[in-house]
Amino acid sequence: MEHALVSESGMPDWQDLRLFLELDRRGSFRAAAAAVGLSINTLRRRIDDLEAQLGVTLITRHAAGVRLTSEGETILAATRTMESAAYSVLRARDAASATPTGEVRIAVTEGLGTFWLAPRLVEFQRSNPRLVVDLRCTMDPADVGRLEADVAVQLVRPVNPDLKVVKLGRLHVMPFAARSYLDIYGHPSGVEDAARHRIVLQVSSQTVSMAEYDRHTPGMPQSGYVTLKTNVSSAHYWAVANGAGIGWLPTYAAAIGARLVPLDGLVQVGLDIWLTYHPDAERIDRVRQAIDWIRGSFDPARFPWFREAFIHPRDLPATLKGATMPELFAGFAGMER
Repeated sequence: MEHALVSESGMPDWQDLRLFLELDRRGSFRAAAAAVGLSINTLRRRIDDLEAQLGVTLITRHAAGVRLTSEGETILAATRTMESAAYSVLRARDAASATPTGEVRIAVTEGLGTFWLAPRLVEFQRSNPRLVVDLRCTMDPADVGRLEADVAVQLVRPVNPDLKVVKLGRLHVMPFAARSYLDIYGHPSGVEDAARHRIVLQVSSQTVSMAEYDRHTPGMPQSGYVTLKTNVSSAHYWAVANGAGIGWLPTYAAAIGARLVPLDGLVQVGLDIWLTYHPDAERIDRVRQAIDWIRGSFDPARFPWFREAFIHPRDLPATLKGATMPELFAGFAGMER
């Protein structure tokens, strides 16, 4: 069946406008086609048809991708407004339902999702047994404005002015090492002594960047010094735990049973933790319950490692009144030698 470009009212087809949005977001026909599940030729034809219907040239093609024309910029701005309105309709539909059932999608950084929120999900599930939690642990921030998730917990502050942003706390990151590593290499006496050690880095869009590494270790080449780089928190942890080198982990690692030794005298990093969601989402019962649970899970009064001020792991309380602390790594203690 031939694709219908124009509705009976003479308006361009919304689906084609969505393809135009995706092309702008991805920057090339190849990337956009893969994202929307169309062939490159089909996507090109749909954009050509849209340009013909509107009577303007929206993009120009270049070796590195596509660029918007001035007319394309104008159409894009109007299309973004249409998209925002469409998502508002979906949120209004969800808010109109008084039934606290369904699915709630929580996007969170891989480390906080795996090591902090996932072990605590039983609290939320027991209070909300009819809800399905879709916990998406990824280092790429979700766009909650486009309903990629209902709520997101991330380490970079969102810039979309239409979203509600709440600071949950602060993630304090410091170097740790396994006792097996320290038995061989000893404790570093300071940054100047780090050159004789082995370093394990987690590098991703929401962790310590390579620029940050270079700033703290000027003139120190990675070759022969950095022994492993990974973008996944779990792989990063296990590499450190099994003696691959010194790695930077949140201070709460000690509170959930990680058998690692915190190291003083090296670089410490603080990262703000942000909760973000669309204001309309608070009117949806299942999302509001998830928001309340997330805020409680990062409450600095209950969990002091999320406070603004750094607290050394040795000074963190062994037990916390009213807080259940799962020993996440206790079953793997024998592996950490």
